[in-house]
Amino acid sequence: MITVPAGIRVLVATKPVDFRKGMDGLSALVQEELRADPFSGVIYVFRAKRADRVKLLFWDQTGLCLLTKRLEGAKFRWPAIADGVMRLSPAQLCALLEGLDWSRVHARRVVRPTATQ
Repeated sequence: MITVPAGIRVLVATKPVDFRKGMDGLSALVQEELRADPFSGVIYVFRAKRADRVKLLFWDQTGLCLLTKRLEGAKFRWPAIADGVMRLSPAQLCALLEGLDWSRVHARRVVRPTATQ
């Protein structure tokens, strides 16, 4: 099980990428196509043409990390293929990595408490 810290930004490249790319190729893709910084602490999520594979690229303050996962006998649920990026919450990313329907995961609205006197 992979846990993602609350408050971390997660960006998904909605267009499939060449899965032969490693961390250097994907970090170049982040810089050139997504116009973002791969060393910012954001988790970048990439999909393969086959919807059964995912790669995560992120900087953990000590080095660039590349995580790859392939679902056996199933496919990840992905947004429609288009140019661009979409944002997921950390909880939605965890659901995606488990092979669940991440679009059904929503943060609960909590009313900010007031101080008691």
